[in-house]
Amino acid sequence: MITIIEQLRKTKGYSQAELAKLIKVSRPTFSEIESGRKDLTIPQAKQLAEVFDLSLNNFLDNKIPSEPELIIKRGTTKIKKELEMRISVPEKNIKKFKEVFLYVLNRIGAKPNVGEGVLCKLMYFIDFDFYERYEKQLMGAVYIKNHHGPTPAGFPKILKDMEKNGEIAQVIKKLYQYQQKKYLPLREPDLSLITAEEKKHIDWVLARLSDKNAKEMEEYSHRDVPWISAEEQSAIDYETVFYRTPDFSVRSYD
Repeated sequence: MITIIEQLRKTKGYSQAELAKLIKVSRPTFSEIESGRKDLTIPQAKQLAEVFDLSLNNFLDNKIPSEPELIIKRGTTKIKKELEMRISVPEKNIKKFKEVFLYVLNRIGAKPNVGEGVLCKLMYFIDFDFYERYEKQLMGAVYIKNHHGPTPAGFPKILKDMEKNGEIAQVIKKLYQYQQKKYLPLREPDLSLITAEEKKHIDWVLARLSDKNAKEMEEYSHRDVPWISAEEQSAIDYETVFYRTPDFSVRSYD
């Protein structure tokens, strides 16, 4: 029945063995599921849909929303979408994104509530809160409106690169009835790329939000005007931070 699993799996960078372990089947059984010779149970479908950042309906209907592709060229990031429409985001710096991510992992990565979903939202609030406060980019990453909240474009590829380079290690843990994907830092961040002002801001965001679990962070991000105003599977516009409600705004507008 399901015909999109292989494409989604390869896009996200998972092996058959990893996803087979997630839904508690053998790798040969997962291969049969992937090829459409064997059906998924609803609980298994829910787990895979969550891993692939899709709604259960889209997953079961074999619908893959057009996912933007990260392209890095001369310090500028562009998102490639359907019909070759491009959205440019200035000052994107993959190196800086990695160093900030390592800094975050060193600070709060060991907390039991901090898995990949929480990390995605923390990076989003670090970037968007900084832009509202100072009207300039911290990392300038592109964030996509996904079913579970804002996700940095190209995040799976960045993580895979960092794992390959020995900068982080992935750990799968069980949190209640779910599988939680955590990351451990294997080196210290290069703080020369993070200014004192930026470091202070990052620490402030972590102190404010890093105790929330994945569900709380998802619900919290879904109430933020930038996320609300974006279209599904589209880039979230930094300029919308200036229309935030008082409970999300981080700047005093006198």
